[in-house]
Amino acid sequence: MSPLLHEEQTYKIIGACMNVHKALGKGFLESVYEEALEKELVKAEIPYKKQQRLRISYNGELLDKYFIADFLCFDNIIVEIKATEFIHKNMEAQVINYLKATNSEVGLLINFGEASLKWKRFVNTTT
Repeated sequence: MSPLLHEEQTYKIIGACMNVHKALGKGFLESVYEEALEKELVKAEIPYKKQQRLRISYNGELLDKYFIADFLCFDNIIVEIKATEFIHKNMEAQVINYLKATNSEVGLLINFGEASLKWKRFVNTTT
């Protein structure tokens, strides 16, 4: 079995998210989880950029349009957070599109809105 791409880094990020969910539980707005997660990322010494603009590439050329990811960790892992009752397919599509359009390798979709933390890991297979 081959190792997961950026396994150690994604493990650390998910651990930070678990700490936030353990402390806050479900029911808060996404902005509350975002602020709390930022504190956990600092505590865990995870390098990150918040509300990071991700430029979109089309046929090898950068467009003026961009996505805004909640966090970009380790300069290569897109982290998109939600606070909803369940993960919708359109949320998954959002992360997949972020990966494709930016040629990033790994994305995490984190949902704080359920009784236990839910997360999905996506890998861009076109890079």
